[in-house]
Amino acid sequence: MGRFIFFTFFSLVSLLVIFPTVIPQSKPVMAQPLYTNSRWIVDEGGQRVKLACVNWVSHLEAMVTEGLSKQPVDAISKKIASMGFNCVRLTWPLFLVTNDSLASVTVRQSFQSLGLSDTISGIQANNPSIIDLPLIKAFQAVVSSLGANNVMVILDNHISKPGWCCSNSDGNGFFGDKYFNPDLWIKGLTQMATIFNGVSNVVGMSLRNELRGPRQNVNDWYRYMQKGAEAVHSANPDVLVILSGLSYDRDLSFLRNQQVNLTFTGKLVFEMHWYGFSDGQAWLSGNPNQVCGRVVDNMMRLSGFLLDQGWPLLVSEFGMDLRGTNVNDNRYINCFLATVAELDLDWALWTLVGSYYLREGVIGLNEVYGVLDWSWCENRNSSFLERISAVQSPFRGPGLSETKLHKVIFHPLTGLCVLRKSLFEPLRLGPCSNSEGWSYSAQKTLTLKGTYFCLQANELENPAKLGIICTDSTAKWETISDSKMHLSTKVNNGSTACLDVDSENTIVVSTCKCLGRDNMCDPGSQWFKLVDSTRSSISTKSFLQMDSILALPGKDFVWKLLRSALE
Repeated sequence: MGRFIFFTFFSLVSLLVIFPTVIPQSKPVMAQPLYTNSRWIVDEGGQRVKLACVNWVSHLEAMVTEGLSKQPVDAISKKIASMGFNCVRLTWPLFLVTNDSLASVTVRQSFQSLGLSDTISGIQANNPSIIDLPLIKAFQAVVSSLGANNVMVILDNHISKPGWCCSNSDGNGFFGDKYFNPDLWIKGLTQMATIFNGVSNVVGMSLRNELRGPRQNVNDWYRYMQKGAEAVHSANPDVLVILSGLSYDRDLSFLRNQQVNLTFTGKLVFEMHWYGFSDGQAWLSGNPNQVCGRVVDNMMRLSGFLLDQGWPLLVSEFGMDLRGTNVNDNRYINCFLATVAELDLDWALWTLVGSYYLREGVIGLNEVYGVLDWSWCENRNSSFLERISAVQSPFRGPGLSETKLHKVIFHPLTGLCVLRKSLFEPLRLGPCSNSEGWSYSAQKTLTLKGTYFCLQANELENPAKLGIICTDSTAKWETISDSKMHLSTKVNNGSTACLDVDSENTIVVSTCKCLGRDNMCDPGSQWFKLVDSTRSSISTKSFLQMDSILALPGKDFVWKLLRSALE
């Protein structure tokens, strides 16, 4: 009788594992205007809208959105949407709307003044409708194209005088600098907010990019940023008002004890920037575990604390050398993606741009941080786009209570999550949209939600497995190292080991690496982040069904037999 029940149980489980009930994933719908609800950005119905943006540059000398000599604007807009971005942070120079001599300059005339005859030919071929438009009208045409492709826009006042940004001495850094007259800045913000009042896909305005330089001070920050915020809201009450901090958008720490004083609510967002080079060459010269722990702690001190205070925080610039040869960037991005997933941050990648008309005196400069290649035809690094896809959708937030709160096990090196194909096959990495729901107990066990199955180690260099003997030391998983991303346990011989991934994306148990000070070691394969989520997945329904089977009369007898078979 016991044998019969044992095999009947496994037959039912096998069917549920092999033929899971698929729960369709909801496709995000663009809904404007947007508001804030505590730390979240939401639509009019109160549903979270996660901003997953890419930066598109329009602030250089030509004052024309980059790439229009290479591809039709509609093709670029469609490409943005196809890559999973729902938003563009569109940069603009203040002089575009405040310099009267530029008001009637056309796209053709702007490039003629720079001696870029080949660029004119390219725009004539790819975007003939804008070639003789005034610069601001060409800018509006780009916004319109994005809207037609269901892509939201954040207008970012990147600089005053058109050109590459940024340095401490470029005259654009802080209020009172050579090209940064506060009154003219407020006038320009007001004009831009007015121009795009009623344009439904323009959902936010970032008041100024990367405040910096020797003039920067907290008193003037409050004085002028509050004035700018009020001016934008008065001219266009629909848009989110996005405020940057000091020291190249890294420092908002002064807000910890004194918040801004504004007449409006439900529209305020803060922004910060985070690159690998923000910390020099620390990722290259230091141990990645130690650097990640230190950098994340510093970020939380300077800006991340705002989330706990109930304010949305947008990482409006991050990025890496997409050629894959920059060790500093390669190590940084693992830590960055883990943090973005854990905090479920809104973000904007730098950059869409594959090449520039003219940057710092170089015609056609190749942008190695650009997701598009030099020709704007192909993706520069498709695996990177796959890697960030997991954080393009929200894990949680208002209106996203599809299931009870659970954990997903996120692997930042690949952008994938831990999945199980069946109870009898090794755990593997796969799309986070299909991720298991896990619970992490006070006893340090990782258990599949709705089941009695927990994650267990066996022998070194062997796959991790699911089991039901969850009190054993091989089922206890501690988060160790300064990065807090190594999941450590004991294997059968009593030695310490860490969760790892092999060359086929199978979850294995290996000797823990990079726990010392070695700066030549890369712990990426062993970094996992336990991320809170309320998103449903394909597997959740299957295991809920299985749990109902285990609630049938006689379940204790079945479990007793099953434990005996596995022990």
